Amino acid sequence: MSRRKTRECALQMLFQNDMTDADPEEIRKLFWASQRAEAGERAFADHLFQKAVENREVIDGFIQQFARRWSLRRLAVVDRNLLRMAIAEFLYADTPRAVVIDEAVEIARRFGTEKSPEFINGILDAVKDELERSPA
Repeated sequence: MSRRKTRECALQMLFQNDMTDADPEEIRKLFWASQRAEAGERAFADHLFQKAVENREVIDGFIQQFARRWSLRRLAVVDRNLLRMAIAEFLYADTPRAVVIDEAVEIARRFGTEKSPEFINGILDAVKDELERSPA
């Protein structure tokens, strides 16, 4: 399984969490019961999912800051959760931010709308710039 596929797994769990508001641990257990992944891949997907869920308020604050004309609820569900996942990776993984943006844009091409890749790229680029101006 590639890193992109692993990110797609995290996105799917975040999507389910967003739509159902079910217990994250239950979502994770049910998801992996139907998926095959090596331990390292699974750990990376779980890490992104967990950090995005645990830090949703902080992450959503970044989204709100840069998606100025859009409330979180008005964003497409895929876009909202792809942004959450990518920002969690910015904040809680050591992946280069340019790689995170490229991966998120490619996932948006596959799962989002026609406008998703440009939207995702713009928001994540702004968040990246903000984080680089004022490191946490």
